[in-house]
Order: sequence, then structure tokens, then C-alpha cells
Amino acid sequence: MKNELNIPSWAEEDRPREKLLLKGKSTLSDAELIAILIGSGTPAMSAVALSQLILASINNDLNALAKLSVKELQEFKGIGEAKAISIISALELGRRRKASATQTKPQIKCSEDAYKLMMSELLDQPVEQFWVIMLSRSNKVIQKRAISLGGISGTTADPKVIFKKALDDSASGIILVHNHPSGNLKPSHADIKLTQRMQQSGKLLEIPVLDHIIFTDDGYFSFADESLL
Repeated sequence: MKNELNIPSWAEEDRPREKLLLKGKSTLSDAELIAILIGSGTPAMSAVALSQLILASINNDLNALAKLSVKELQEFKGIGEAKAISIISALELGRRRKASATQTKPQIKCSEDAYKLMMSELLDQPVEQFWVIMLSRSNKVIQKRAISLGGISGTTADPKVIFKKALDDSASGIILVHNHPSGNLKPSHADIKLTQRMQQSGKLLEIPVLDHIIFTDDGYFSFADESLL
């Protein structure tokens, strides 16, 4: 639209693109970076001001921004579907950048290693997911396997499916991982019962369950660390 405030029409010191070129990307604020993504604001608000408004609504938390849906972003006047998709795509690229690892297979030495390994898959996820880390005899990661995708409050994990995948991968041990989107680190009764069933099955197949990690964006719970395995 002709009456939108496009970046080239701003005073030079307020142009995020020019600022990036002249002073470097690190000098831009979060709002200025988002403004580059959306390109224009509204007749009453610049792209930077609109970006500041969006950030203020989630307490300037980029992790919270990454969890917003296209529909939720479109609730802000001036953010249409295309702009919302641009924001979500940029944040997803940032998440995937974290996921890019060296070709060397990582070795799991403690529960924190497993937690960090799963950050690229489970960080910012709004629904519960169940994963299994397949390990070699030396506890090097063979594969990360997604088992199921559930709702906000639960997912399912079938031991038969899990151990079939473990056998297919020639795994010598496995670590169970599922996230709690609510941020609650306490294992549920169902979590404990499933872990016990998985542990029993693993003993029969000689593929031990080495840990079960409950993942949240702010920390984790380890069954092994808490002597529940």
C-alpha cells in the first residue's frame, strides 16, 4: 500500500537495513531485525515500532516469539500472513542453526549431554513429543528417533515400536526423551509406569534403558539422576 511507511522513507539513522550495512548486524536491536523481516509498518506505526509492540507483548522474549503461530502474529495490526510467515521462518532457521552439529557422532556421558542433544528438536515445541536416542556400546549417538507427536498434555509411546527401531539401528542402549510444554518437570504417574515397562522390556532384549529425560525449555528431569531407573 502507498501509505505504508517503507524503510527507505525513514530518516537514515532509523533505517535498519542501512544500519546493518554501515555498522554491522550486531548493532541492530531485536526490533530492528524484525523490522527488516516485515519491511513496512502501518500508516500510524513504523515497522520498528510495530516490532517493538510485538516484542513487548511477550516481554521481549525471543523464545516466546518463536512459539507464536501465524494466526497469533496476525492479531497485530500490520502483520499479514506473509509477514507472519517471514518471522516464523527466520526464527526456525535460527533454531536449525543450533541443530547443525559436526559430523562426529556425539557421546552421551551424562544427562545434560542428552538434554543438550535434544534442544534442536524439542526447544519451543508447543505439543508433547516422544523421542528415543539410540546409542552404541560406547554411548555414542547412532540416531535420534521421533516416536510420537501428541497434544499439549500428552503423547503415546509403544514399547514394541521403540524396541523395533532400536533393533533396526543395532542400538546397545537407549535414552527416552519427551517434553513437557507446560514447563512442569515433575514426572507423571504415566511417565513412571511407562519407564518401568520400558526398563523391563530392555532387560529382556539386552537393550538397556539408560535414562528417561523430561525436557522443558528451562531445564530437565532425569530418571537416572534421581535413581528412578
